[in-house]
Amino acid sequence: MNFTYFVTWSGFRLLYRLYFRWRVFNCERVPASGPVILASNHASFIDPPLVGAALDRDISYLARDSLFRFPGIGALLRSVNSVPVDRDGGGAAGLRAIMDRLLAGGGIILFPEGTRTYDGKFQPVRSGLGLVVIKSTAPVVPVRVFGTYEAYGRHLRIPRPYQVMVKFGEPLDFAALRAEAKQCTKARMKEIYQQVSDEIMAEIAKLQPYEDKARFP
Repeated sequence: MNFTYFVTWSGFRLLYRLYFRWRVFNCERVPASGPVILASNHASFIDPPLVGAALDRDISYLARDSLFRFPGIGALLRSVNSVPVDRDGGGAAGLRAIMDRLLAGGGIILFPEGTRTYDGKFQPVRSGLGLVVIKSTAPVVPVRVFGTYEAYGRHLRIPRPYQVMVKFGEPLDFAALRAEAKQCTKARMKEIYQQVSDEIMAEIAKLQPYEDKARFP
């Protein structure tokens, strides 16, 4: 971690501990080094730093490219490993940036739903995550956050001191689908992207708290 990332990481850990009384489950399932894709449900603005603060390694985050136009904000975002993407989180430039992070041995957090939930329930899954997974060789770790919608969902202007939790699943291997994607038709390729995203979301949904011993960072 660089200095800015470490300071930010430490600040969020303190915030989650004191204000949100956080709990972390199975963070040891995330590889300590090397490329990894963290795929999480998305309920709040506090989800990305929650996932990142639970780990002892730095990871990269997606941020709207328009934010990087402001010199001070852009420099800060880059110092905490933010990746610029367009409003919808897609585009060739955004994909290249994500792949560059993974090829360099970094970790990145992505959201299969693409946007925060409006009602606390899972949203329809987009195929973008599947595309990244197929084009990379990185393991995929499903992640589920709990309580963040109640703590700071779209319906709230100010975060509430509601307990939040994050749980990490077992790494997933998509070697068979990656091999098929190298020689299939374009139509099948699109199906594979969606299939991968759907399978990851299904694994996220299976994660439940309290089945394992919690960590109190």
